[in-house]
Amino acid sequence: MSAVCYALPSVRGRLTHGASLAPLVWFKSGGAAEWLFEPADIKDLSDFLFALDPSVPVMGLGLGSNMIVRDGGVPGVVVRLGKAFATVEQVDATTLRCGGGASGILVSSKARDAGIAGVEFLRSIPGTVGGFVRMNGGAYGREVKDILVECEVVLRTGEQKTLGLGDLGYTYRHSALPEGAIVVSATFHGHPGDPAAIQAEMDRIAAAREESQPLRSKTGGSTFKNPEGHKAWALIDAAGCRGLRKGDAQVSEKHCNFLLNLGEATSADIEALGEEVRAKVKVQSGVTLEWEIQRVGVTK
Repeated sequence: MSAVCYALPSVRGRLTHGASLAPLVWFKSGGAAEWLFEPADIKDLSDFLFALDPSVPVMGLGLGSNMIVRDGGVPGVVVRLGKAFATVEQVDATTLRCGGGASGILVSSKARDAGIAGVEFLRSIPGTVGGFVRMNGGAYGREVKDILVECEVVLRTGEQKTLGLGDLGYTYRHSALPEGAIVVSATFHGHPGDPAAIQAEMDRIAAAREESQPLRSKTGGSTFKNPEGHKAWALIDAAGCRGLRKGDAQVSEKHCNFLLNLGEATSADIEALGEEVRAKVKVQSGVTLEWEIQRVGVTK
């Protein structure tokens, strides 16, 4: 990355130069953030972005579960929302307001306790509310677009703005959220339900994930989007890629739409393996797989 040539605004949160991102992402690989900013609250984030040189790129980081951080690191500022943003409060009988740093497990558990059904699927998505909103996260037949009322964001300019469902232009695993915007909260709605029944559905989802996915591995979750009319894992399997390796990067034998870091794989190894899978699937079936995992930063 290039040397720092811009002034940084003062903050009340924590600002770290050259922070290693590998420990913060599920693959446990990749380079450092030029700057890692963990804001104290929304105003701290807003004031910082307002005062920051507009040419400096800004990227949000949640649990790092659906991300490859390239080995050369991430230029600019990476924003990570901490405990101050990991809140969930009940608004009414069927509505929750959730901080951008709240995990899917926390949101679904709070919904259960409040007797709010319809958000159980968030239990199965390893990430935070900010990532769910940006990516229209989904699983088991439900997506964020089915439960979102509105979200609060801090734009790259520092402006705080409320966006309704219709403002986000949701499609499959995609939103029209502006570049550099950070989701600081989201309001989700469900419907009345029995807490015991909600827990049973969460247990069913957890068991299904445990049975079919390599949850205890260094992985990035679902690697490729499901092409229309196809399942990505089936195309990968048909192309002979189950168990395929490049160094310590491997296509999971348990679920071949998951890539694994078996030990010391670099992010370059993991991304190159993914590109090899895409090429083999294209030859075998004529279908072009699109990455679902976000790949960020620069190559070494």
